[in-house]
This record gives sequence, structure tokens and C-alpha cells, in this order.
Amino acid sequence: MSRNQNRTGFPEDFTPQDDSIGTTAQAAVGDNNSPTFSWSVPTEFVTLPSAGKFYGPDHPLHNATTVEIKYMTAKEEDILTSRALLKEGVALDRMLQSLILDKTVKIGSLLIGDKNALLVAARRTGYGSDYQTNVTCPACAVADEFSFDISDPKIVDYEANLENNHASLTEHGTLLVRLPMTKATVECQMLTGDDEVRLFKEMERKTKKKQESKTTTDVLRSYIVGVNGESSPFVIEAFIQALPARDARVLRTAYTESLPNIDMTQVFDCPNCGHTADMEVPLSANFFWPK
Repeated sequence: MSRNQNRTGFPEDFTPQDDSIGTTAQAAVGDNNSPTFSWSVPTEFVTLPSAGKFYGPDHPLHNATTVEIKYMTAKEEDILTSRALLKEGVALDRMLQSLILDKTVKIGSLLIGDKNALLVAARRTGYGSDYQTNVTCPACAVADEFSFDISDPKIVDYEANLENNHASLTEHGTLLVRLPMTKATVECQMLTGDDEVRLFKEMERKTKKKQESKTTTDVLRSYIVGVNGESSPFVIEAFIQALPARDARVLRTAYTESLPNIDMTQVFDCPNCGHTADMEVPLSANFFWPK
């Protein structure tokens, strides 16, 4: 969706020649005797998988179903190729922040699923909906280039997944999961981009200090906020340490499948052996840095 129609001096039936730009892209150019050049950057409304239901009343996306972003420009490419930002691991976040029109929306405060939707939309506006990357066939193990269509990613039906995983949502936007072995009811928060960064930095810190990285328990600590109504960190830690592997798996599955997100699963047809399978689109390095 665009709010930039009829802003330019082109005829109404003008159609850009480059499909990767999209039909909403229009340029306003002065007459031949004028050195003036102006470009009305097109915008797009991106559907939020969360529909704004899990943001508090003070958040700018509270109950918002979409967020407006501009199309990628050379400015955003500069951000993506900045060595300093890449070294810090913040290039993608800075790029997305630059694209969001409402500057009261901070990228770190977005739920991970909403952030994923923005990433895919930004890539599509910048480089088109055709995403080519190397894929290794699970049947013949041969790596070959394959093209995925990212033009219209599906929204995960998290409400149906809640029922399938015997989970429910609270009025505070947290997730309740009943575990089969311990019979405990675990309350989980939905992680934001900032939460994800903190988790990554903690794992990185342990690696640098040559401490043992306990990925499973670290991830559980990042989103468990209560057990049987108790929110004490000591109760939560004791529960995580004693959690049976079966319950841990049930909890991880319920949490992952109950998050508002986009579904990046597509059909993969191996050009080498003909094997066909559903595959999640691999977000490799060339997703934002295409060849």
C-alpha cells in the first residue's frame, strides 16, 4: 500500500520499467532546463503478525495492525555496508529504524515476529521479491542455487497453535503453558528485539570468558517469568534446573509456535534429484547482501 500516488508529474498510467521497484515508485523530475531533481520515496504498510495486541497502552504500536515504512534507498545500503555497524552487529537494526516513518517506534521494542515481518518487507522493497540463495538438498546433499518468492509471507495462525499446544494468553499478553510431567503452569513473556540482543550478548560474554554456554537453560531464563504463579527468580531458577527434558521440549515447542510471526516455509524442489519438501527460507548472508 502506498501513500505516494499522484505526487509526481508523470501521467496517471505511467508504469516503472523496473519491476523490482514496484508500481508505487514514482519520480518527480523538473523540466529539461532545470537542474532540479526530486524523488518522492514510496512507502508501504507492513502487516504486523501481532496486530499490536501484545504492546502496552504506552507503546506507539498498541493495537496497531500495520506500520508504515519507506522503500530502501542508497542511505540504507550505506548503513548495511558500514564496517563499524557490522562489527557491532547493529547494521540491520539501524537500517530498519531508518525505514520506519514513525520515529516514536523503536526497533528494539518490537516483538521478534513483527521485526521479522519488517525485515522481509525491507528486503523486498530494496532488492525485489526474488531471493536466490544456495540450498543443500536434504535428500541428495547437493548444494545448488534456488529461488524463493518472498513477496507475500503468510502470517502464523498463533491462536490456533495456542489450542494445539494447550496454551493460553493472559490479559497482560504473556503465555501460559501447562506441562505434562511436572503439571506446572509456566508463564512466558514474548521476547522483543532488545531481549534477543541481551541474550546474544550474554552468550557472547560467556564465550569470550571461556565459560560453558548453556544455550537451553539460558533461553528458558530469557522468557520464563513465572511458575505456578510464583515470579521469584529463585523459584524460576530452581524450576529450570530440575525441569525434565520432556517438559522442556513441550515448553519450547509451545512457546515457538504460539508467537505472532511470519511463516517463511516454502516448497523446495531439488533440481538435482527431484526431491520435494517444505523448507523454511534460509536467511543467509545474501538476504540483504545479494550477489
